[in-house]
Amino acid sequence: MAEITSYPHRVEPQEVDFTLRASVASIINYMLNVAGTDAHNKGFGVDVLQGQSFTWVLSRLAVEVREQPRQYEDVEVDTWVNEFNRLSSTRNFRVRRSDSLLAEGVSQWCMINMETRQAVDMSTLKDVYERAMVAEPSPIAIPARLRSIEPTTTTSRPVVYSDIDFNRHVNTLRYIDLIFDTLPIELIENNNGLRIDLNFIAEARYGEVLTIGAVEEGNTWQFEISADGTKTLCRAKITF
Repeated sequence: MAEITSYPHRVEPQEVDFTLRASVASIINYMLNVAGTDAHNKGFGVDVLQGQSFTWVLSRLAVEVREQPRQYEDVEVDTWVNEFNRLSSTRNFRVRRSDSLLAEGVSQWCMINMETRQAVDMSTLKDVYERAMVAEPSPIAIPARLRSIEPTTTTSRPVVYSDIDFNRHVNTLRYIDLIFDTLPIELIENNNGLRIDLNFIAEARYGEVLTIGAVEEGNTWQFEISADGTKTLCRAKITF
């Protein structure tokens, strides 16, 4: 069994919003960055998989933010893998300062063939994964399975160059930006804690038109993002 690995990070000006606190997208980016770094360091990173025409795809994510760190603040990001099977892997996160916990997360990943875009049996990584497993439970509840919604508001925009990543589909953080762009700015300004659940269902490609639907129920907002009016791409739920 391995141990939890920690990575230092300083909150840079480009990562904060108008409140001078790290945005929720930035906090999630810290987590996803160390996921890639840690997988690389332990021998199952994208660089290894791409040699076999495989890659990692994030399928579900849940993050609870207690406090958003401020500009130039130094934080530590902990990460560890505690579950693995043929179809998915569970990776966990904690973002903390020396004296307090800031955010926690649970992510679920699958491996796909880059040419066929179909899921791949992950048992080929069993040996290397078993050496990376950590006997530590997930810090929060696993990502919820989200159902379709009947939106009360919608906005649309095309997928452009700056939206896509090395997998040639819309970047995870772009979905989060699109979601937060639909929220009242006062809600973001006065945020004192939230949980966000995300389900990634299908890939959005360059040139497709995205529709972001939202519905508010008290302190909970739900979202559904689709492409070209037919293909559901992502669902999200934020509870403040």
